[in-house]
Amino acid sequence: MVARRRRKRKAAKKRPVPTNPSLYARVKAEAKRKFKVYPSAYANGWLVRTYKARGGRYRMGTGRKRRK
Repeated sequence: MVARRRRKRKAAKKRPVPTNPSLYARVKAEAKRKFKVYPSAYANGWLVRTYKARGGRYRMGTGRKRRK
């Protein structure tokens, strides 16, 4: 008997996706100007706090596919 390996399909990972992309882009641009190193834990934390403070929300989803 020949042992066959089963291949599992990779499921799309659910991750938080911003619901207001234009606001997210503006805050992200501010973070890039404000911090010398971006991305960093401090910059990303500031980004999330500021985005939420300005009314931004997140939903769980797969996001958009990135173009190479």
